[in-house]
Amino acid sequence: MTPGIQALAKAGFAHQVHRYELRGDEGASYGEAVARALGVEPARMVKTLVAELASRELVVGVVPVDRTLDLRALAASAGAKSATMASPADAEKSTGYVTGGISPFGQKKRLRTFVDASALAHETIFASAGRRGLQVELAPGDLVRATSAAVVAIAK
Repeated sequence: MTPGIQALAKAGFAHQVHRYELRGDEGASYGEAVARALGVEPARMVKTLVAELASRELVVGVVPVDRTLDLRALAASAGAKSATMASPADAEKSTGYVTGGISPFGQKKRLRTFVDASALAHETIFASAGRRGLQVELAPGDLVRATSAAVVAIAK
């Protein structure tokens, strides 16, 4: 059990854990390969990305795996002048997860989180459970509540 799964269970959010294995997926992005392995449309699978604001604050952007994080929109949503992707080392140190398995839940240091509004269009979505090979399925509103996220337009 990962810290992300423990955090969801402790807070009482309904969720289901899904295991998957990837086998040399032909050039797809990691998130799209996971969606294919689980038989889920990519728009329902979200990725957790750590960005660094101009102020040096780290924040989390959660967007569908078939879209990209709009760093300008994220910066504006966070009240900052600009944002860049955080280094993998900084993201891992702050969240306690390894790159490719960063969960929006149960992070070592709770970061301000911004969820793309498109996630709310689905009954359930899939997010990293905190380890490669594990995804957690839950209602998008529960993801927002569990992370105290702002719902904004940050995907392009």
